[in-house]
Amino acid sequence: MSLRNPLARAKGLGSAKDGTSHWWHQRLSAVALLLMGPWFVILMVGLIGADQERVRTVLSQPLTAIVLTAFVLSLFWHARLGLQVVIEDYVHGGAELLLQVIVKFAFAIAAIASLLAIGRIVFTA
Repeated sequence: MSLRNPLARAKGLGSAKDGTSHWWHQRLSAVALLLMGPWFVILMVGLIGADQERVRTVLSQPLTAIVLTAFVLSLFWHARLGLQVVIEDYVHGGAELLLQVIVKFAFAIAAIASLLAIGRIVFTA
């Protein structure tokens, strides 16, 4: 006999009321990185030895800029989720909250800086 509410059991929510969304987000971002990672490596290897104008021309192509933006956002989102789990598992007390806030702000600032850099390349090429 379960003491859980049937609605809670149907929704799949645990004590944190978050369910499996964190797990799904991490898996989806991992799949996105698996699909875009080889593209990014091939792109970067192809630009080895290229001058600045050639790199700007390649990165300012609309499709390239869109996929690069998706790659950067997926990368930072996946890394933030992974660090969140590590902090939740291994850090306790007030340091846990402080580290969670620092990680969220650091990844938000890094993502914004990356998007601004991509935007600057695209719109000033």
